[in-house]
Amino acid sequence: MRANRRTDTKPELALRHALHRLGYRYRKDYRLDLDSGRRVRPDIAFTARKVAVFVDGCFWHACPVHGSKPRSNEWYWGPKLVRNVERDRINDAALILAGWTVVRLWEHVPLDEAISTVVTALAAGTAPEPAAAPEPAAAAPDLPAPADQANPVDPAAGPGDPPEPIPPAADDSLG
Repeated sequence: MRANRRTDTKPELALRHALHRLGYRYRKDYRLDLDSGRRVRPDIAFTARKVAVFVDGCFWHACPVHGSKPRSNEWYWGPKLVRNVERDRINDAALILAGWTVVRLWEHVPLDEAISTVVTALAAGTAPEPAAAPEPAAAAPDLPAPADQANPVDPAAGPGDPPEPIPPAADDSLG
């Protein structure tokens, strides 16, 4: 199992590079010591905005679509994969109690969809809930516009006023 990476997997690298190109700054594999005593290492952590992003592998986190059940040594692998999923749920609950927004993505999610999910969570301050009704999101002034909104229009500005310039992204590395 030495060849299995804990960090810097291909889907994680692709997501990190895309977020960086959009102007977002983050911590990778950053250990969070929560008040509850739990330690959690999100794949990508936006510390100033308190958003934790996990890119879960289909095998290791028992994806319902692509996860496979090993046939050999099932006495070992079955409980291990169940413990991985339980640990994920406990970590999610601990992060939420600490005021963090948790975004979990499967490795098979297309990159564009993963980017939009993370950007939505950063802009809204909460992870998008597919089953719940959307809540009104407060606009954060320090967020850069996504790539498809190169020229946003200020709703308070008049129809002939030029759009406001977008401020640079906040540096999350300071805290």
